[in-house]
Amino acid sequence: MHKLEQITDRIRKAFDARTTARDHALALARQLTRACSLAIRAVHREEADTMNAHLQEARQLANTLRNSLTSYPDLFYAGYTQDALKEFVEANVTCALIRNEPLQTPEELVVEPSTYLNGLAEVVGELRRRSLDILRHGYSPEVERLLGIMDDIYSIMVTMDYPDAITNGLRRQTDLARGIIEKTRGDITFSLRGEHLAQAISRLSDQLNSSQADGQEGKG
Repeated sequence: MHKLEQITDRIRKAFDARTTARDHALALARQLTRACSLAIRAVHREEADTMNAHLQEARQLANTLRNSLTSYPDLFYAGYTQDALKEFVEANVTCALIRNEPLQTPEELVVEPSTYLNGLAEVVGELRRRSLDILRHGYSPEVERLLGIMDDIYSIMVTMDYPDAITNGLRRQTDLARGIIEKTRGDITFSLRGEHLAQAISRLSDQLNSSQADGQEGKG
């Protein structure tokens, strides 16, 4: 009986340590997700210094999260951990693409390939958001650049024809991305047509004004 108590005491201590590690990882994951969200908000607002500060904070949190779970690989690959690292990928890739800067690789971000791809898939939504912000002020060639990037991301994702157990549910993200891209394409087309219509009306108005001016001069 004494030996059984020793065994269960060791088990209890192991469980206590795992629980502490899990709670710490959850707290770090929440902080990481928040820092990433703030970085994305800053890039949409074109606040470069704020964006860089939040990205730096996010990198430090991601490193701490990874290091804290070195002894617990199962916790590292748990959903909440990888979801937070997916947000880390999304923030870095979104900021780079919007600012037309080089992308960081999975190795540079120190994330799993599936986590990188799922983060990349969510970037499509942020590029749509950026496109709509631009279109509110009228058509711009910048939205064509962003749409091209969205198409490139989808083209890559659709070739990743592997089981969900390998890609961690990438197929569903791919389907969502396709819908987002088609909506954005429609919005851009509508805006471009409106721009062309406005230009045509302006030209017609100028012609009418010119004809009226010529008529007035003729009467004089």
